[in-house]
Amino acid sequence: MSFFDLSANRLNGTSESLSSYKGKVILVVNTASECGFTPQYKGLEALYEAYREKGLVVLGFPSNEFGGQEPGTSAEIAQFCERKYAVKFPMFEKVKTQGQGASPIYAFLTTKEAAPKWNFHKYLVGKNGQVIASFPSKVTPDSAELHAAIDAALAQ
Repeated sequence: MSFFDLSANRLNGTSESLSSYKGKVILVVNTASECGFTPQYKGLEALYEAYREKGLVVLGFPSNEFGGQEPGTSAEIAQFCERKYAVKFPMFEKVKTQGQGASPIYAFLTTKEAAPKWNFHKYLVGKNGQVIASFPSKVTPDSAELHAAIDAALAQ
């Protein structure tokens, strides 16, 4: 089993096979529009722009399970991300990240790494579709720790 065996629905409702990201390094983030960490959208977009040509893709998965901080519909989330942060990286429909009913994406991500404790938890997935590392919400997109892990993953 690898990350590339899964699929998810984009915010516009279309299903996407994650195999379309084979050969890329992926940063998966559970996002929320009304969280103290929401400004990380700006850093995530900057990270995506800086590393996209090198083979990194950022995937956003909104979640409402931490403090009810993502109450919006898919259309509202898409509008918020575009208007407030000019997000261009792929965004998907709202998911549950842990426990009973967790999405298959997060069921896979949490087989080797801990489940998110809050919004903007990050998982780094290698080119082989396996989880390399995870980073808690307080690790920002511009942190040296995250950049070093991405650089190492891209070099493999």
